[in-house]
Amino acid sequence: MASLVHRNITQAIPDAVRITRLNRTFDGRRVIEGLDLSIAAGEFVVLLGASGCGKSTLLRILGDLDRDFDGEVEVPARRAVAFQAPRLMPWKKVWRNVTLGLPRADRQLAERALAEVGLSHRADVWPKVLSGGEAQRASLARALVREPELLLLDEPFAALDALTRIKAQALVAELWQRHGCAVLLVTHDVEEAALLADRVLVMKDGVIAHEHRIDLPRPRDVADPAIARLRGRFLDWLGVHH
Repeated sequence: MASLVHRNITQAIPDAVRITRLNRTFDGRRVIEGLDLSIAAGEFVVLLGASGCGKSTLLRILGDLDRDFDGEVEVPARRAVAFQAPRLMPWKKVWRNVTLGLPRADRQLAERALAEVGLSHRADVWPKVLSGGEAQRASLARALVREPELLLLDEPFAALDALTRIKAQALVAELWQRHGCAVLLVTHDVEEAALLADRVLVMKDGVIAHEHRIDLPRPRDVADPAIARLRGRFLDWLGVHH
C-alpha cells in the first residue's frame, strides 16, 4: 500500500526524507525492491547507477510525480524538481517561467531568484534566446523560488558542454550551501558525484548496492588525488573498467 506523507522538517524530525520498504513495478518488472533510505536535512546526496536501475523512478516518487508504488515515503511539504530538460514555457518570459505554479506571478520574487543564478539581465527575454546553460539556470531559479527543503535534480547537467557543466556544478554547490536544503542529485557522472556529494549511493537492481560518505573539504578540486581515488571506486562499483 502506497503512503506518501508531506511534513515540515523540525528538530524532532531531522530527516528530510524517510523511505521504508519501497517497491515499484512496471509491467510486472520490479524496478525498486524493498528500498529503505533516509536523507538528513541539509544533506547533499548523489545517486549513481546504470540506466534503468530505478534512479529517476525514485526521484519521481519523492517529487510526488509517481504514486503507483508500495511502501512508506515521508518528504518535506516544500520540494522542487529540476530535470535534464529545463522545461521552460516558450510563450512566457523568463521571469514568468520562474514563478510558474506559484499562487501569483510575483516579479520581485522571480528577479531575486534570477539574481542568485546570474540571470537578472535575462528576466524579460523569451526562453528561445537562452543558451543551454542559461536555460538550466532559469530552471534552477524556478526551483529555488519555492524555498524548498528538498531539491530533486534529475541529471540537470547532462546536456551541457563540459565547460558549462563545470560552472553549473559550482553554482549548484554554492546555492545548496546558501539555502541549506537537502539535495538528491541523480547523475551518471562519477566525477560530479565526488565533487558535490556528502554521500554517494550506487543503485543496482532496484536497491542501494553501495554507499560512501565523503568528508573532503569544500570547494573540491578535480585535480585532487582523493577525487581521482573516489572516481575509481565509484567506477568499480558501477562495473566500469578504468
